[in-house]
Amino acid sequence: MVELIGASLILFAGTMIGLLQASRYAARPNQIRQLIHALQRLETEIGYGYTPLPEAISRCAAYLPEPVTALLRDVNRRLEQAGELTFRECWEGAVQAYWPLTAMRQPEQAALVRLGSALGISDRDDQIKHLRLAMQQLQTEEEAARADSARFSKMWKSLGVLTAALVVILIL
Repeated sequence: MVELIGASLILFAGTMIGLLQASRYAARPNQIRQLIHALQRLETEIGYGYTPLPEAISRCAAYLPEPVTALLRDVNRRLEQAGELTFRECWEGAVQAYWPLTAMRQPEQAALVRLGSALGISDRDDQIKHLRLAMQQLQTEEEAARADSARFSKMWKSLGVLTAALVVILIL
């Protein structure tokens, strides 16, 4: 009886690990899409609303889902407490702090860090150009993430169950 309970717990744990990994692959393209949407809103606020950058970031954060909204709110918080920090330093600090909470990878992070070094130091038209460039880079990464999700999600689900089954067989 104890062996049966142990075997079922191992199968359950292996299945959950596989499902967790699969969900990270599925979440990555969605989070990239949310990030693109945030940059589009930021572009609209800067380009058409003539909104100052801190206020534009605050307005964008109000309409977005997590974890993107947490990232933008942290940028705003850092700007308010900045003292002698530049916008780039606040942006990079927020990206570094919130990146582990996302399913996104290094290429998306690099695009955001590059964008942060260009925002707030030039005129409105130049900022819009940098926002559009970042959106194009993120769209390319989103396509790759969708392909990875389709390929690896099913594999991780199966791998979790099969690995757990192998462990159960070896134990029994």
